Amino acid sequence: MKQTQFSSDFTLGILGGGQLGKMMLYTTRKWDITTYVMDKDDSAPAFQGCDVFFEGDIMEYEAVMEFGEQVDVLTIEIENVNVQALQDLEDKGIAVSPSAKVLNLIRNKARQKSFYQDQNIPTAAFEVYPKPRLDHDRTYPFIWKSAEGGYDGKGVKVIRKASDLKDVPQVECIYEDLIDFELELAVIVARNARGEMKTYPVVEMEFHPEANQVEYVICPARIDSGISDRARELALQVSEAYEHVGLLAVELFLTKSGELLVNEVAPRPHNSGHYSIEGAITDQFEQHIRCVCNLPLGATDNTVASVMVNLVGEEGHTGDVIYDGIEDILALPGVTPHIYGKKETRPFRKMGHVTVVADDVVKARELAEIVKSRIKVVAASV
Repeated sequence: MKQTQFSSDFTLGILGGGQLGKMMLYTTRKWDITTYVMDKDDSAPAFQGCDVFFEGDIMEYEAVMEFGEQVDVLTIEIENVNVQALQDLEDKGIAVSPSAKVLNLIRNKARQKSFYQDQNIPTAAFEVYPKPRLDHDRTYPFIWKSAEGGYDGKGVKVIRKASDLKDVPQVECIYEDLIDFELELAVIVARNARGEMKTYPVVEMEFHPEANQVEYVICPARIDSGISDRARELALQVSEAYEHVGLLAVELFLTKSGELLVNEVAPRPHNSGHYSIEGAITDQFEQHIRCVCNLPLGATDNTVASVMVNLVGEEGHTGDVIYDGIEDILALPGVTPHIYGKKETRPFRKMGHVTVVADDVVKARELAEIVKSRIKVVAASV
């Protein structure tokens, strides 16, 4: 892939119009890149920020082909796209990042886990089944995961007894060891088509106990430098194995014995990197654009300690959204809300995030707790 020549007839295409696509547009607007976005929902967050919006289903072959043939560089903001169309677009000479090959490996968790096993990348022990089965040799509890379609806590369940398997979907799945971990960590790796690679600092993720969603992302992670170095090296190993172009968010378990295990990856900007808009020299969305356009990578250093707070819909609230308390948090020092532009809230739906910055990570984490208590995503009428 050649270095991109920005001009009046250069066009970047993004498949998916969600919040990640919207935040990529911060950079394309800044650099005056003509950007096309396709999504089946014309109220999607990225609708207003792009130059041209195509209403279409990114899972439909013909729609993706028609869209992709109109751009010079094509990228994604969600993995659930028509991979065969991406492969055929690559064959036509369209620069697609991540590639169809990489996306095909990653979007199916069974293939993804098997890839780690083949590449000698440490991961939790697992078995793959075409559908859930009761006759297995695993001891309880263990983790059930659907091979495809899971996101934001969906498609994952702790199986504590045989009867817990009765309600899971009858689809290809993984039975995986339940890891007794100390912390959940993540490292974002940036890689352009020339093979230039950089890692962002290790972050620590705290999850909501019921929704299994990330609630806080803490940067830098509260770990010693030795663990941090090993985590970044492991993330680079994963990136090199995939030979991806773009961002790769590598989620890791740090076990109580100090071992690092790869949980799963995402080949795009990721929730674990949202802090970087306020907290890093080059935010993850700009970096992704640099990667897919084969431009030099930006510096990934932190500029300040940061904590990202996810804003999700409150339980019991579905309808037109209200951000109750946003005035209160705007009065706090070092607090920046990002509202995604989704018109309807529902329980645990991702509606925005807040970045909290401070002199050190302890202060940032304390302030994040205050932010979480003061802003609620609710419906106008319940």
